[in-house]
Amino acid sequence: MVFSARSGSHSAPNRKGFNICYSFFVVKKFITKGTMTMHDYNTIVGVISLRNDKVSYPVIRQRYGIGNSGIDLIMNRYKESGLPWKDFLKLEPSQIEELIYPPKNIRKNDIPMPDFELYYERMMTKGSRVNMFYCWLDYKSEHPNGYQSSQFYEYFNRFIEKNYGGDKVAMAVERIPGEKLYIDWVGDQPELLVDPHTGEIRKIHVFTTTLGVSSLVYAECFLDEKLPSFIQGTINAITFYDAVPRYLVPDNCKTAVTKHTKDEFVLNTAYQDLEEFYNVIILPPPARKPKGKPSVESHVRYLGTHLIERLKEGIYTSLESLNDATQKIIADINRREFQKKMGSRMDAYLRYDKPQMKTLPGDKYSTCDYKYILKIPDNYHLEYDGHYYSVLYTYRGQPAILKATPTEIMICDRNNRFICKHKRSYKGFPKYITDDSHMKPEHLYYKEVNARDGDYYRRWASAYGECTAELIDQVLRSAKHEEQAYNSCAGILHSCKAIPHGIVEEAARKCMLVSIHTLKES
Repeated sequence: MVFSARSGSHSAPNRKGFNICYSFFVVKKFITKGTMTMHDYNTIVGVISLRNDKVSYPVIRQRYGIGNSGIDLIMNRYKESGLPWKDFLKLEPSQIEELIYPPKNIRKNDIPMPDFELYYERMMTKGSRVNMFYCWLDYKSEHPNGYQSSQFYEYFNRFIEKNYGGDKVAMAVERIPGEKLYIDWVGDQPELLVDPHTGEIRKIHVFTTTLGVSSLVYAECFLDEKLPSFIQGTINAITFYDAVPRYLVPDNCKTAVTKHTKDEFVLNTAYQDLEEFYNVIILPPPARKPKGKPSVESHVRYLGTHLIERLKEGIYTSLESLNDATQKIIADINRREFQKKMGSRMDAYLRYDKPQMKTLPGDKYSTCDYKYILKIPDNYHLEYDGHYYSVLYTYRGQPAILKATPTEIMICDRNNRFICKHKRSYKGFPKYITDDSHMKPEHLYYKEVNARDGDYYRRWASAYGECTAELIDQVLRSAKHEEQAYNSCAGILHSCKAIPHGIVEEAARKCMLVSIHTLKES
């Protein structure tokens, strides 16, 4: 199946060659200061991981917003390091970034500008097969230290826009069965939900997806467009299709994308987790290019009429009843016969898309609430829902990400690498949930001393023998209040840890003979 993707508009002296110029808009990149785009830890690791899995350059370019030269640079320097992949991942993020982009490789900004007018004329010449990549190779042969391909494309594109404007260029794109799941929100937010108690009418937000060759659609209503709704909608959509595509293509909206510029794209931690669980790659459309995914956008407009207008005919007092009606309408749309070809969306899905898709994972994806912590406090505990969960004290002062499910609290570092997890607490007390292995040694000792009673120290002493048990019992009874002797008991027993039991027993017997009950007296 073929559809058209359009971009920009201008008039040019020679329209014949503007099919070549389309690539200017597709590959153009954002240029950072200097001559080298410095990518972060997640991009570096992601590029290497995808290349190790034999993922193609175009997919990596779209996934991370990085040019071929940037990919090659990362891969070459990774190979030059000689580190196995598992050892490479053990490095700190800052070490990985410095390994790929050492400070000495930052170059000066004294690079000659290409002769774009000459290259443009060569590309526009009738019968010419010259393209942008050929021009860049020609430029690099004359200036080996010149701009890399991403900067070259950017400046070439600026030259075209300044001197020749834009042009309406349509490109035929062949969809691959079961390859991409497009995700978006319907623009209209109709007032459809009625509060049965107050009569207040609330707006609803319609989440929608469309898939591959069949254009099989899914839709679901939510009360907002926040991240939990977006994630839940995506999970429900994949469940609806009963299979997993190779790529997810979310709209460039704030709920799904934290930051998306032409040189950097960072998925939310939540979407990274979803990506790993379903073993998919997330490919958002290029920034400021709304025509990057016309398939879902045409269906957004279609649903704006065929779904929302039909929903307006009913009265709904709960989100459940609204979504029941939504699923009935969507089922009717997917079974409806095409006007210009045989069969329906469902027929095409079962015939073309589903056979090419992966099966669902055996486990069910657990949704969670995400909380970003700018800096782990000095007491190395992170607050969630009125409780405080510990992390290893050495992480104090660093950013972290807390993920909460109904049963578990998971804590990761700024790069979404696992640190620790706790069972989620719903009890009013204790407020602080602490893993002893996370504590500083002196903090752990203080906790042990204050958390024990007399019976604890008597049991501990009995492990050495009768004399030691009797000595500790005398120490406890020698104080006016038993609690006042806990420090003495802890000190005596801690000092015996590395001593053979027989020696400890003999020392305890002699102490009792001369009535020595404290470390100071001994």
